[in-house]
Amino acid sequence: EATEELHLSVSDSEFGNAPVDLPMSVLFGKAPKMQRDVIRQAIAHQALSLTPDLAEAVDRVLQLPTVASKNFLITIGDRSVTGMVVRDQMVGPWQVPVADCAVTTVSYDSFAGEAMAMGERTPLALVSGPASGRMAIAETLTNICAAPIANISDVRLSANWMCAAGYGVEDEILYDTVKAVGMELCPALGITIPVGKDSMSMRTTWQDDEASKAVTAPVSLIVSGFAPVTDVRRAVTPQIQPDIDAELVLLDLGRGANRLGGSALAQVYGQLGDTVPDIDQPADLKGFFALVQGALSSSAVLAYHDRSDGGLLTTLVEMAFAGRCGLQVDLSTVPGDTLDKLFTEEAGAVLQIAASDLAAFESQAEMLGLERCMHRIGRAVTGDVITIAEGGDSLITDSRARLQALWARTSYEVQSLRDNPECAAEEFARITESDKGISANLTFDANEDISA
Repeated sequence: EATEELHLSVSDSEFGNAPVDLPMSVLFGKAPKMQRDVIRQAIAHQALSLTPDLAEAVDRVLQLPTVASKNFLITIGDRSVTGMVVRDQMVGPWQVPVADCAVTTVSYDSFAGEAMAMGERTPLALVSGPASGRMAIAETLTNICAAPIANISDVRLSANWMCAAGYGVEDEILYDTVKAVGMELCPALGITIPVGKDSMSMRTTWQDDEASKAVTAPVSLIVSGFAPVTDVRRAVTPQIQPDIDAELVLLDLGRGANRLGGSALAQVYGQLGDTVPDIDQPADLKGFFALVQGALSSSAVLAYHDRSDGGLLTTLVEMAFAGRCGLQVDLSTVPGDTLDKLFTEEAGAVLQIAASDLAAFESQAEMLGLERCMHRIGRAVTGDVITIAEGGDSLITDSRARLQALWARTSYEVQSLRDNPECAAEEFARITESDKGISANLTFDANEDISA
């Protein structure tokens, strides 16, 4: 029986005693009240000064550990325990680790399931804590959107906060970020955060001879999203299909802002920047979710990949890696300078939409107020050549094999130290060799009735 009195009692009629009889305060303890005073300080950041050679920028970004393949880490453990795993990290016949979300079924005899995804934009917190929090939520949603979910309000979030409390302006940044996420963005989206945790001591100091040293982590929000899936068979992956009449469509929730602060491009050139990506209009994120989910329900989406670390360039080439094909892309319809639109990490995604469904997709985008966010940018093609142009100007012409080998190189080097180096080398060589991937070659008729 539930009572207003904060006391827990469990009685035993057999022995006539109460084996548990204690105040709730003993069970949960009395957490000390804590008050923090913040004196707000303005921190000025230098604007980006980037004029790199485009080919060099591509090579650097694809090798940045946050962008490059995580194959060595993923293959440590079993990804298919229970037999109800519908989607793990590895995508397509060539098992490329680019999946946006995880999908499982609820049972062995049902197509209903669950989806799980994550989002984090910690580097942005060095410039704007609230922006980093909003973008972490947005990345979680654009990741989990690859699975069919009835409504955005079905998504539940777990927020894991990290902060060097009491140091510098970190308390101020944490307060502003929690307010931006918990009191503004999530209520506007109709999403709840029922659970989470925090680590408030993300700073360590020590003495090295007579020098004082310290390592301080920026405010970090790691968001995990969970949602029920209506039909796991309708979930899509970044594996594009070159042999189907379809177009690649960019949904740019940054609406051409193309902010590069805190991006992978800025990092590989040792800079930070003063303006970072953000969610300026929460309604756009809700509209994006509804648009993609509507297209999933009508089977209009053939492939899907969210835009995050590395920007649009990385999104496109990872889709080509998964489909083991080439690309013909023209960015002339996308607003902004070449470098900005290739490497900005504003929220968004690239979808492969069947040509027969494009008109309906564009009509729905207009109804949701996203017509200015949508850009047709090209198509997947058979072969190995990736071409990215801007009008009549060719920006990038490269081979899928070379770019993928570059992207997978760091993972291969780690794997060759941890695993059998010969096996690691054989696996790495498959990227540039002719390989059909995982395929079936049955020596019997699967439709034959062999029952007695």
